[in-house]
Amino acid sequence: MSDRILSTSEGTNQSVFTMFDWMLFVSISVISGSSFLLTAIGLDAFEPGLTTWLRVGSGAAVLWAIPAARVRIEPADRPRVMALSLLWVAIPFTLLPIAQQWINSAIAGMLNGAMPMFTALVATLMLRRRPRGALVLGLAIGFIGVITISAPSIGESETQTLGVTLVVLATVGYGIAINIAAPLQQRYGALPVMAPMLGLATIWTAPFGLVGIAGSSFAWDSALAVLAAGVLGTGLAFVIMSSLAGRVGATRASFITYVVPVVALTVGVVFRGDEVQLIAIVGVVLVIVGAFLASRREVAASAESAGSVPA
Repeated sequence: MSDRILSTSEGTNQSVFTMFDWMLFVSISVISGSSFLLTAIGLDAFEPGLTTWLRVGSGAAVLWAIPAARVRIEPADRPRVMALSLLWVAIPFTLLPIAQQWINSAIAGMLNGAMPMFTALVATLMLRRRPRGALVLGLAIGFIGVITISAPSIGESETQTLGVTLVVLATVGYGIAINIAAPLQQRYGALPVMAPMLGLATIWTAPFGLVGIAGSSFAWDSALAVLAAGVLGTGLAFVIMSSLAGRVGATRASFITYVVPVVALTVGVVFRGDEVQLIAIVGVVLVIVGAFLASRREVAASAESAGSVPA
């Protein structure tokens, strides 16, 4: 059963991105980058558990309202959907609001720039390719970048160190989940996979959400921010991301996090007055370089096996 769950597949498009691929790429980058700001606004009034539950639940409700989402998932694939609900949503969405109590939205967004590094590493393990050359170099540079981004927060307090650790753990979960999602999307389409996945995640996050009600207050800006994060940053974002992973492969789809840190940094600084040190920006550059090198190896290997031109 573990082999069935922890497996991935190549993208259907191993060549250059089409215009539609780029539309998906840019859309998910902007939506995901803005979600960190929306979460921060939600936390002004709501406890982390309630923020997560409302976000996941509203995203699930939107997808279930679409008739095309009601496609039966074969019993053999249901454990994969359950794994997605935990690794892609329930666990990271619970960790991120907790982390953002101690680190700002810009830092949280930049740390997510490590996702391609983890995605490439997981894809290497699942596809049983020996890491070498550019992949090893890219992973090493990316890891240094994560440490560099984390350095300012780690040096300030134990709580900020914990916040950074939680974001990194969430990012590892994303790296595993997007690899699992690729073959499911190719088999069923994005909506039929994402709707039950978010439905399950709503159940997993409910206890933490109910506990969070007591310590929460109500504010319209927080409520609207969480609703937007749910409908756009969860429901729509997961459909787009799943579609992109199925089309271009997990590693290349994870390139969205090249742009996500920039979006998160920009909106965090502009709308929240977040402060970011220069060393953290240097870390973003290192993560981008590392992930690019790692992904080139996967794309090149896939292209050679298919007899096509590397993208």
